[in-house]
Parts: sequence; structure tokens; C-alpha cells
Amino acid sequence: MQIYNSKHALFTAEALVFSRRHNTISIGRLLVVVLFFMGLYYYNQTTDLIYAVAAAIGFVLFVILMRLHTALGVKRKLNQALIDINKDEIDYLNGSNIPFKDGVAYNDFQHPYAYDLDIFGGHSLFQNINRTATHIGEKTLANRLLTVATPLEIEQNQEAIQELASKIEWRQEFLAIAKVGDDSAASYESLLRWKSFNSAPLPRWIVVIMYAAPVLFLVLLLVYAFTSNAYYATLAGYVFVFNLIILGRVVKRIMADVATSTKIDAIIFQYSLLLQKIEQESFKSLKLKQLQQQLSSNQSTASAHLKYLSELFSRMDSIGNFVTATVFNGTFLFNLHVFRQLLHWKNTHGTELPQWLQVIGEMEMLNSFANLSYNNPNFVFPMINDKYQIDFKDLSHPLLNSRSRVTNEVSFHPQSFLILTGSNMSGKSTFLRSLGVNMVLAGIGAPVCATAANVHPLPVLVSMRLSDSLADSESYFFAEIKRLKQIMDELESQPAFVLLDEILRGTNSDDKRNGTIEVVKKAIGKKAIGAIATHDIEVCLTTNEYPNVLANKCFEVEIINDELHFDYKLRDGICKNKSATFLMKKMGVI
Repeated sequence: MQIYNSKHALFTAEALVFSRRHNTISIGRLLVVVLFFMGLYYYNQTTDLIYAVAAAIGFVLFVILMRLHTALGVKRKLNQALIDINKDEIDYLNGSNIPFKDGVAYNDFQHPYAYDLDIFGGHSLFQNINRTATHIGEKTLANRLLTVATPLEIEQNQEAIQELASKIEWRQEFLAIAKVGDDSAASYESLLRWKSFNSAPLPRWIVVIMYAAPVLFLVLLLVYAFTSNAYYATLAGYVFVFNLIILGRVVKRIMADVATSTKIDAIIFQYSLLLQKIEQESFKSLKLKQLQQQLSSNQSTASAHLKYLSELFSRMDSIGNFVTATVFNGTFLFNLHVFRQLLHWKNTHGTELPQWLQVIGEMEMLNSFANLSYNNPNFVFPMINDKYQIDFKDLSHPLLNSRSRVTNEVSFHPQSFLILTGSNMSGKSTFLRSLGVNMVLAGIGAPVCATAANVHPLPVLVSMRLSDSLADSESYFFAEIKRLKQIMDELESQPAFVLLDEILRGTNSDDKRNGTIEVVKKAIGKKAIGAIATHDIEVCLTTNEYPNVLANKCFEVEIINDELHFDYKLRDGICKNKSATFLMKKMGVI
């Protein structure tokens, strides 16, 4: 928290300096404009050369001040973004606000755990972790939260995240550049559409005319200037019209190409700045070095190529202005030349473009997890094993308040599957979600909410919180059966980490009990590791048949001073205390 407060104060102070400079430059521009026009006025009145010099100096100073103003404007935007970044972190850590996108659009109710573990949506894991500002970054983070990486990828991600966690200045500057760009899904997708759009070269005869006609026009103008013969001016006029006719032959194709990527030159420029930021940083971890290596292209850099592409799109904007387009194309076929350069860029670098943008996405994803690690120095990066061993010490849910959350120690070996019992509100569901979310984080290479962890990365399969699907005309019970079928089908191909919370609630008690027992038996028969929460004590007796695989754990409740007391601590054995009758009596229900 202290680092964010100090940075917020620093950047706020810099904003005042930038504001004073902005006001100074604005006053300076006004003065040089006055100098320019006064110089012209007095030169016109007196023809004294000193006034012409004054006007020229005023013009040069105005150009210089305009450039300074533009550069200062960029710095002010970046500075404001840095103020916002630190303010957001302060608000987030104070618990007053979660000012980050929640990724609800990525929620998939058919995914094995996305909805059950609150991966997306308000107050979700995604919203708490998300520190992305580009569409590809947001998409990459979302996709990463839905899949388990290979052990090698996990270890490489861990190394990269730990390195980035220590680079807070670099991370914030990178995020600030991304924020200033104001990227969107539409901008990103329009650029990819342009990359895939018709890239066939222009006909050879048009290419010849592109160079010959402007040269001929320029020659005729020069001849006219030296001879004052109107005949050459007339010929130059004919060439001017001819050039416009040639442009007309291609204008539909140009407009179709540009229409797929309207107003994206600024976005492309911001992409180039992000890539340049990556290219210029010194990294030590293998993953980050590999990302850098993907940005080398044809003895140049990806950022340089994107800056050039941004310039080309900026030049092409002139085709939308009737007067400018007529003058520039009638004389030099300007937009035709720009279009040919765009086609050349597309054919040369189009295949590399998605890879370059993906590097931005990967870096934003890693930055998000690095920020998680930085904000939670007590979180640990798990040891990775290939022996199906899963252990957590002081495990809790990463989104719970650090000052009040209760931690537990849990091990899934030698017994690999836990049967949890406990009354409502005792902490069973929270514990299951803690297991699931931390397994998801461990399977990415991110830090987990524990003081020690040893994990065999596995796919996570969950049946905890389903809802009736009116759109699909199916009941809660049928949706649950479908989810259990999905889990069993996944277990056919590979072992997985399975979490089940009070399954088969839509049937009678005998059917539910027998069904639950059979689900547990089939799951452990398919080498599943995980836990199931149940209120049915008879399900716990299954441990007698499989003592080497199943273990009973519980959360107890105590009645102290006529009040229910939950300590949320995981214990061995079967829950003994019951709270429902007591609570109903206390509230006057019975």
C-alpha cells in the first residue's frame, strides 16, 4: 500500500508541473502568433527586412512550440494513466472498490469450473487479478484462467511472474501505455480483418502509371514554369484528370480495404510502443526472453514495423477528405502509392502480426499475475511434481480478506479423496472453492494463497453451483446430471482434480445417498483426486471400503453462550455437531 501511496503522490505532483508547462507553452504559442502577424503587418507597411525576419522567427517558434505541446500532451496522458493506476490499487487494497473489468463476457456455463468457482463476473477471480488494458491482454488472461498449462510452462511462468513482480515501475509504465491507447475488441479485430483481407498486388500496368504519370505531371509543370506556354499547363491538366481516373479504377478496392480498419492508426501506434517497451527491457527469465525474441523481424523490430504501419494508415486517412484527396491524387497519385505500401506491408509482415499482438497479450497476462504476487507477498509459488501429490499449508481463498481469513492444512496423499461433512455455514463450500481456485492458479504458474504448496497440475472439474437453464428447458437436477456425466467423461481420458458439493439435491434422500456413493466410487476408480461435501453421514462410511483412498474430514460448529460459533478449521473424522435444530429454535421457526 505504501508504495502506491508514494507513487500516487509523486505522479500527482508531476501532473501539476505538466499543467504549468502546458499553460506556459499555450501562452508562448499565443505570443509567437502575435509576433508572426505583427511582423507580416509591419513588413507590408514598411518593407523593412527585420519585420520579415521577425515573422519567420515567429513561424519557426510556433512550429517548435506545437511539437513541444504534442510531446507534452503525450506525457500528460501517460502521467494521468499512472495516477489512475496507483489510485486503483489504493482503492482495491482498501477494499473500497474493484475498479477492474470483470470479464463477465468470458463466462461459460458449460466449462468444467468457470461458473462454479466464480472465475468471471463481479467480485470474481478475473476481476481481482485483471491488470490488462488491451483486448488481446484481457482475452489472453481469460483463456489462461480456463486451462491448465504443462509443467514446463508452469515453471517458466513462475520464473517470469517472479521477475516481473520486482519490476513495478516497468509494469506500471507498460500498463499506462496500454491504457492511453484505449484499445477495444473492435480495433483489434478490425486490424486482423485487414491482415486477412485481399492482399493481391496491384496490376503491373497500374504500377507503371503510378510512377510515370506523376513524373510527367511534374515535368509539364516545370516546362510551363520556364516557358509560360499555356499549352504545357493544359497538358498538365489532362494528366491531372488522367491520374484521378486511374485512382477511380482502384478506389473501390482501396475503400474496401480501409473500411475494415477505420481509425486504427493510433491503436497500432500504441501497440508499437508496447512492443518497444518489451524490446528495450532487460529480462533474465527464459519465458520473457522468448517473448522478446519473437519481436525480431527481418533485421528490424516488430515495434518499428508497426510504427511504419501506423504512419501508412495515417496517410491513408487523406482519402476521406475530398479536397485533399483530389489535389494529392491528381498530382502524385498519393493514396495509390500508400495503398501499394500497405499491400507490401501486409504481404511481408501480415503473418507475423498476430504473433506480435499475442506477445502483448502474454505480457499483460504475466503482469496481472505479477501484480497479484506483489500485492500478496505471503502467497507462495507451488513446487511442481509428477507424482499426483497435492499438499497445501495454510490454504485459504485468495479473495478473502487477509486480516480475517482462516487457513487450513490439507494433503491428498496417501488418501487422494476427501469426504467433507459439516453443517451449513461451517465453511465446506468456501474450502472447496479455495481448493479449486488455488489449483487453477497453480496450473497457470501463478502464486497461490498458502505458505507452502506441492502440486501435481491437473485439470479441475467441479460440480458446485449449477442453475436451472430455462433457455435449454432443463431443470437443476438434469443440469447436474449432465455436469456429472461431463466429469466422468473427462476422467476417462486422464486423472483430474474433482470437487463436488452436495450433489443430487433434486432427488429423494435414499436415491441421493446411493447415487452419491456410486459417484464417489466411480470417481476414485478413475484415479480422481479431490473432495466431496455431503450432509449424509452414510456416505462417510464408504471410507471403510476404501481406507487407502478415502478420508473423512469435517468442519465443526460449537454452541457458546447460546450462540453458534464457527472456527472454519478442517478436522479429521465425521462432523458430530448439528446446528439446524438449534438455529430454528433460536429464530422461532420451531
